[in-house]
Amino acid sequence: MTTTLPSSSRMPALYLGHGAPPLLDDPVWSGQLRRLAADLPRPRAILMVSAHWEAAPLMLSASGPGTELVYDFGGFAEKYYRMRYDTPDASALADRVAALLPDTQTVHRHPRRGLDHGAWVPLRIMYPEADIPVLQMSLPTQDPGALLVLGSRLRELRDEGVLVVGSGFLTHGLPFLTDFSIDATAPGWSVDFDAWAADALARGDVDTLASFKDVAPGMPYAHPTVEHLTPLFVALGAASDPEAPGEQLFPGYWMGLSKRSLVLG
Repeated sequence: MTTTLPSSSRMPALYLGHGAPPLLDDPVWSGQLRRLAADLPRPRAILMVSAHWEAAPLMLSASGPGTELVYDFGGFAEKYYRMRYDTPDASALADRVAALLPDTQTVHRHPRRGLDHGAWVPLRIMYPEADIPVLQMSLPTQDPGALLVLGSRLRELRDEGVLVVGSGFLTHGLPFLTDFSIDATAPGWSVDFDAWAADALARGDVDTLASFKDVAPGMPYAHPTVEHLTPLFVALGAASDPEAPGEQLFPGYWMGLSKRSLVLG
């Protein structure tokens, strides 16, 4: 029997920059995220695809109540390692996601894997009461075409009140940063890639975006590894029309990295 979540207002799909734990103390960006959440219909559940979980075959996180957090970062204040985000049971969402994927798609339901900081940092700001079921899904590939198809499989969830979120960072050249202050001047490669992506997103040019490794200015410095951009393609795939320009949010930089995000109808 196919599980269907109760219907609710249709949710958008999002691509969010997730920052790092100090985002929780940044009044500007955290304020923007809180206002975004207030402007959205309240989700019945949230499906996160984070840059920080690359695993194939496709995996789903532990779905029981109070799922543990993954403190997958180093060098930050001790308080961030004590934070909790105890969400309700997400088993119904896990059942629904598994049902939407083709029989040829292997899905591993991980009994212990928790929510990494690409999921819990922005959600702790947007939905601080932790009263919405949250499930995390792994990135099983870095191929934009395959991720667009995966996102299209998740599109139905939006009609069931599920917020589908690709969580990454529009530029992520950490090895090439020299100033790690929040208000650092953005390097040229970050500015160039951000402007290129903003233009392609405004035109709904998915093919150009998918060719970023070959055609985008600022490469490979903007993405020496690509996992922080590829969640964008899951979000685009989950959109009603991936080529319809979404609403771009949060232009600007954080530690020199582009925090530009996207809301897709």
